[in-house]
Amino acid sequence: MDWDYPKPYTHEIIVRAADIDGMGHANNACYVVWCETCAWKHSESLGLSVQDYQKLDRGVAINQAHYQYFLPSIEDEKLLVGTWLTACDKKLRLERRFQIVNHSTGETILRGHWRLICVSVSSGKAARFPPEFIDIYGSAVVDKLTIDN
Repeated sequence: MDWDYPKPYTHEIIVRAADIDGMGHANNACYVVWCETCAWKHSESLGLSVQDYQKLDRGVAINQAHYQYFLPSIEDEKLLVGTWLTACDKKLRLERRFQIVNHSTGETILRGHWRLICVSVSSGKAARFPPEFIDIYGSAVVDKLTIDN
């Protein structure tokens, strides 16, 4: 695969009949859910789960999201969702990138970019990163190489 950044965390998706809309391809909202699922799986693989967020009373929430759709996907296609952490200011902000590719053709279907902020789980208000977030998320940040959405 021609990934935008090195060593993505990947999650495989098979497009289901329920994902198909009246246009005959996967609905755009499905891609958003697939990105979110991949982000959680990546976070869990790094060692931060929703249970950790609750225990620490800290989490990251999407402050801004951008998706660029390039090609449609159809039922039974296998897609790979890749994600990377691309910035962490070690105080409050985190950035995550996504790339969805068609497994068979290697073509990029979507690119996504999230800007996230740290929040208190109990209040929903912005809060500083706990040391665990700085250590885990900060050490997983990759260098920007080929794109800047």
